[in-house]
Order: sequence, then C-alpha cells, then structure tokens
Amino acid sequence: MALNNQPESVSSVLKTFAILQALSSQKDIGVSELAQRLMMSKSTVYRFLQTMKTLGIVSQEGDSERYSLTLKLFEMGAAALEYVDLVEIANAEMSNVATVSGEAVSLGIEDGDSFVYVHKLDASHSLGVQARIGSRHSLVDAALGNVFLAQKSESETKRIWQETGRDDPSLAALMIKLEAVRKKGYAFDREEHEAGVIALAVPVYDRFNRAVASLSVDIPTVRYSQEVCDRYKEALLQAAVAISSKLGCAKYPYQQAVA
Repeated sequence: MALNNQPESVSSVLKTFAILQALSSQKDIGVSELAQRLMMSKSTVYRFLQTMKTLGIVSQEGDSERYSLTLKLFEMGAAALEYVDLVEIANAEMSNVATVSGEAVSLGIEDGDSFVYVHKLDASHSLGVQARIGSRHSLVDAALGNVFLAQKSESETKRIWQETGRDDPSLAALMIKLEAVRKKGYAFDREEHEAGVIALAVPVYDRFNRAVASLSVDIPTVRYSQEVCDRYKEALLQAAVAISSKLGCAKYPYQQAVA
C-alpha cells in the first residue's frame, strides 16, 4: 500500500486504518514493531497512536511502548448495527399498529438532547401526519421525545429544558407530565408538537433495559376519542413488548399495562 504517495488527508486516513488493522491482529504491539510492519517512521506511528489514545480508541500499557485496541470501535460498530437491526425488527410490529389504527406510526431514537425519526409508516387516511425520516427534534418536543426525557434525572431534564429557551412555569408542567410517563409507561401529546395532532408514544428497551427507541402513533384530533386512544395505546404497548423482546429485553418494565 503506497501510503506516502497519497494526498496528505487521504494518507492520514489510510495510515490510521493500517494501524488499526495491525492492532486488531494481536493483543498488543510495540511502536517499533508497528513502524517496521507498516513501513512508517517510528515518530509517525507514535504520533498517530497518541491521537488515537486521546480519542479512547487505543490504550497504552503503563510506560511501555506497547499499545492495544480498546472497545471503543466495537461499541461504535455495535451501536450502528443495533439501529440497523432495530428498524428491520420494528417494521413488522409497526405494521400491526398501522393496521389497527390506520394512522401514521413512527420510530425514533435518542441522539444527544434530540430525537431523530428513523422509520415511519404513513397513515392510510387522506388526512394523516407526515413525519420525515432523519428529521431531528428536541426531547422536550413531542411524545416520542418525552419518552426519552422521562428516563433522565431532574437536573438533566432542567438543563435540556433551559437550552430550549422556554419559560420556567412550563417546566413544572413538563416535570408532572414526565412523572406520569414514568408511572404509566407511555407519553401523551395533545397538539403540543403539531396543531391538530394527538400523539401516543411508548419506549422500546434493549437487553440492558435501556430505552433505545420510542414508538408512536399520531392521531388527527378529528378522529380522536378516548376509546380510540385506549385501543391504539394497547396496540403500541404490544408492539413495544414484541420489539423489546427481540432486542433481548427479558421483561418489559410496563408489562402490566398490556392487556
């Protein structure tokens, strides 16, 4: 591999991957051995390793010159794979909810202080909510986001709220709302995210009982009733239990809420 005959930015990327591949082939490797194997200068290898160490990708054994990979890359790859699998696993259960309701069904994941739509099934009615895959919204907004926000501490919730620039009196109402989410196992949004739309959302858990996704159904107010709400909520919870089970969740935390 002619690493030194590439443009500087490309060469740096190639060298990084060459070092990572070499480190993945054995438990730990010294700087001199890496330099010889990859035909790089010892100073170059050392510089790259120190950068990777700062990023948490490699670890150094004490004061020695030997380095090994951490689990950082594994964690990143596993997280990406989990979300690919999540959409595939969730699709069939989302279809069941869509069949029962005829309404738009969405799947969201948490990303920092936001949630992102990663999958959706459109409503079968002419009047339906259109969520855009890839669109990002604050956790404060919508039932989908409130599901994730309910998992956080009060101080963390306040920080996220303050960054939205909203009034403090509304924060108290949000805290009460999130407590209801924790107790009941679902979030309810009455036209707070979008006028004319009522949303229900439930959490999806993984094998570590972490809420890794949120599943929602959006109901136009013209088609809403308490009977409709109860029926769709049950369908959502059943879907969430099934998806969570496939993700390794042994016992869905709100199993008692499922009829």
